[in-house]
Amino acid sequence: MNAKLLRTAPVLLALAAGLTSGLVPGAAVAAVPDVPRDGAHLALPGHPPRAAAQRQEAVEFFWYDCVHSAQFEAPLERWAAGHRDDVLLRRVPAVWQGSPDEQEQLGHARLYYALEHLGQVDRLQAAAFRAVREHRSDLSGEEGAAAWAAGQGLDAAAFRAAYRSPEVDRAVADAPGLLTRHRITEIPTVLVGSGRTSPTAAGGVDRMPDALDGLVERS
Repeated sequence: MNAKLLRTAPVLLALAAGLTSGLVPGAAVAAVPDVPRDGAHLALPGHPPRAAAQRQEAVEFFWYDCVHSAQFEAPLERWAAGHRDDVLLRRVPAVWQGSPDEQEQLGHARLYYALEHLGQVDRLQAAAFRAVREHRSDLSGEEGAAAWAAGQGLDAAAFRAAYRSPEVDRAVADAPGLLTRHRITEIPTVLVGSGRTSPTAAGGVDRMPDALDGLVERS
């Protein structure tokens, strides 16, 4: 359990009820619906809405410093690889406005969107999790993120340009609203169509791929 996610009374009450995954600080868990009420598809910054003839979208909300998000990365990649023909995986970095870790989350969101801007998410997403969770690298600021990116073989100037780009600025600014709009109180959470799954809903991180299969079949 990531201790950073357990700082408020509502979360502690959720833990007492037996929930074991990362929860959003300050969330009233009992009031959150299982299904988002605002439509089947999530419009992400820089991504047009999905056309009807295209693949379904699976949208994962994650945080690089969440233990359950880190544990889910490899199973999620395997699941997505098995659904290349029918599912398009997208990700949203979690940013909780007003939380004690908001600035770190904003920095991690900027790192993610810079990697996405450069087309490097598929190659470096797992490496970013390892850097933050296992090596305790500080990737929440430009200098640390740029040094890490250079160590991963990226051009330093290109990374800094992406990191500071207007497109990444907009995506980072939009991230907190996406979390609120879709009532995300637990990470990782994955939306598919009008349904969602998470460690609590699925009964553990290891059961989430099976739950995703069910959501894809029903969508």
